[in-house]
Amino acid sequence: MNKTSVYDKSSLTTASNLTKSGLVASLYIAVTLILSVISFGAIQLRLSEMFNYLVLFHKRYVIAVTLGVIIVNFFSPTWALDVPIGGLATFFTLILTRAVIKHVRDMKAKFVVTAVIFTISMFTVAVQLYILLDFPFWWTYFTVAIGELLSMTIGGFIIYAVSKKVDLTK
Repeated sequence: MNKTSVYDKSSLTTASNLTKSGLVASLYIAVTLILSVISFGAIQLRLSEMFNYLVLFHKRYVIAVTLGVIIVNFFSPTWALDVPIGGLATFFTLILTRAVIKHVRDMKAKFVVTAVIFTISMFTVAVQLYILLDFPFWWTYFTVAIGELLSMTIGGFIIYAVSKKVDLTK
């Protein structure tokens, strides 16, 4: 009997993959909202960005993290742009990250590359804050990028430590 991709164990639609994806999306939302006072704005430390590193281990986390970002951005003061732009920016940055790290062998180097890519991608947040709240673009880009780099650095240590104890590829 020939299996369809819906029932294939490697498929993103297996119950296990859907559960893991839902858990990651929920964790992204919960961490962002628990720390909401520092998760939005021109100066932000969104620690939930640590979940971006999960794409280093499995492709299912592209959708999981993107979904988490889209849902939590409805709570943003700039949600009208943050939901579509933040969601699309996250999706494309996760895809770009997977494409770039495919050529990197060392896991620590993959973490560094991921942090750099996401830090650079913060121009999308700066553009939104510039358009909606008239914040100065370059200063806002600098502050949001520094916050992202700090979030990714702290989160990188956490996810790296977890990956040593839990097989995140499964």
